[in-house]
Amino acid sequence: MRTCSVEENQPLVWYLNKEHEIAETVAEDTFFTWIAPPTVIYGFHQVQAQEMDIDYCSRHGIEMVRRRSGGGCVYADRGNVMLSFVSPSTHSEQVFAAFMARVAAALRQMGYPAVTTDHNDILVNGHKVSGSACQALKNATIVHSTMLYDVDFDVLQHALTPSQEKLQKHAVQSVRQRVMNLKTMQNMGTTEQFRQTLQQYISTGGQI
Repeated sequence: MRTCSVEENQPLVWYLNKEHEIAETVAEDTFFTWIAPPTVIYGFHQVQAQEMDIDYCSRHGIEMVRRRSGGGCVYADRGNVMLSFVSPSTHSEQVFAAFMARVAAALRQMGYPAVTTDHNDILVNGHKVSGSACQALKNATIVHSTMLYDVDFDVLQHALTPSQEKLQKHAVQSVRQRVMNLKTMQNMGTTEQFRQTLQQYISTGGQI
């Protein structure tokens, strides 16, 4: 797997466009990580007003970005690490499953008891720490994921407005009850230090 270096401190949409730029000529599996400013990212088929508090996000300078992949709505800030994976394979379901398994394995090697779910999430001790989405292109597959390390859950709680049906599906009262920061379980330093370690474990398959 090739690790790609990207510019830092760009708006979230810049990194989503970077994924597609790489996909245009990708010849081998390519991976990069990044950190975004406070942003709510929602899936291609979602209704914005049903997934987030638009007034709250506007008042607090939180960007709202619709991505080109499906999946659910997530919040990211500088305590979250974003993962981008681009493969030349068009067997998207296989690429998606293999990448999620690789990320979960990397977390386990770092000391977090991570497992994948059928809902494209990664859980640690029953709490969501990562959500992923996949986009199938004619000549490539893009997978992108969040990784909660030191996210501001007070902001997340106000920014996201999932339906009660969705919360009940996961047997929780609120979105905050469902998620967990990895830093609370094992402190690996700053978010940037965690990002570098996680990237190394994922890109090398744990061979470090």
